[in-house]
Amino acid sequence: AAWAGAASAQQDFSKVQVKAARVAGNVYMLTGAGGNIAAVVGSDGIVIVDDQYAPMADKIRAALKGVSDLPVRFVINTHYHDDHAGGNAAFSSGATVIAQDNVRSRLASGGVVGNGGSMRQEAKPLSGGALPIVTFGRDMTLHLNGEHIRAVHAPHGHTDGDAIVYFPKANVMHMGDLFVTYGFPFIDISAGGSSRGIIAGLENALRTVPADVKVIPGHGPVSTVADVRSYIQMLKETRAVVAAGVKGGKSLPQLKADKVLAPWQKFSGGFITTDLFIETLYNELTARSGGAPVRHN
Repeated sequence: AAWAGAASAQQDFSKVQVKAARVAGNVYMLTGAGGNIAAVVGSDGIVIVDDQYAPMADKIRAALKGVSDLPVRFVINTHYHDDHAGGNAAFSSGATVIAQDNVRSRLASGGVVGNGGSMRQEAKPLSGGALPIVTFGRDMTLHLNGEHIRAVHAPHGHTDGDAIVYFPKANVMHMGDLFVTYGFPFIDISAGGSSRGIIAGLENALRTVPADVKVIPGHGPVSTVADVRSYIQMLKETRAVVAAGVKGGKSLPQLKADKVLAPWQKFSGGFITTDLFIETLYNELTARSGGAPVRHN
């Protein structure tokens, strides 16, 4: 499977269609290549959350024209991976790009994207319009189109710069790659990610929103709180099993040979296989970053 920046070199974007569908209120979800985009539209212009790969910019603009003739004024990145932030440079000519502090740092410095082991890829340093020009530490609120759009940092989750974005009037939340529906998650341990941080970030987010909130995942269809809770439970259970093996002195090959995550096999194969997820959890629990040091805020 293509992952992180690899897809931009492997995929023929000319064949990709971007589609916009209303989620609730004036919030839409756009799908195409890369992560899901949320768009809130109104008389003040458009705010989008994430912007997929760089070659998708014109198709994203065209899809947005189907719901509003007004321009994109703000872009909020949920994290730094280029399937979510690759279009920054294309949109920054007319829009302000906003992200958590570590997103700008990661985009500017480049480095290793990976799970601390066999999944490893170099990300090139970026500059200029590819970098957010407004950053925040813990949270920020953007008041536009009758919405009080709130972005909250979820430390050391999918990466060290994740933001969950909530649209309270529409009651829609974009969780970025903290929550995905393709199965086991890719956790960028080399960029400060951890399963523990994902669990904490998701649980903290659910405490602040109504039970009927509509959830836009980083990848996959619009979901519910029940879907997120099931995902959290899977993360807790799989992490506990691998942690028990590590505590018992098991090596990574032994954990794989023992098929310790066999009960969760249904989460394998969409992107991250069972063995890759065992490896990811093992690397996290044994503090193997496989690249850039974990950043603490």
